[in-house]
Amino acid sequence: MINILKQLFGLGPKTNYADLVNQGAIILDVRSPAEYKQGHIKGSTNAPLNELSKHISKIKKDTTIITCCASGMRSASAKSILKSNGFTEVYNGGGWSSLQSKLK
Repeated sequence: MINILKQLFGLGPKTNYADLVNQGAIILDVRSPAEYKQGHIKGSTNAPLNELSKHISKIKKDTTIITCCASGMRSASAKSILKSNGFTEVYNGGGWSSLQSKLK
């Protein structure tokens, strides 16, 4: 129960997103194409949340994935979708601009 509360409130160990990317993680930006065009993390892949199921088959299940969006809501949904489709290493990076600052 304590671990669940820690995860809910972000009190667990901090994820080092830069290390994950250096180890080959892909960044999946689940915003709309228009949002993505206005600004995104260099090297990220745009897979809008409402089209995520179309992209799942193109990603290897053992790939480490970091999801991001505008605020963290859609990326949380994307993480759940990926987990329910057999992906094991999925991290919710939250808002893309915040995630970008964690990659430096």
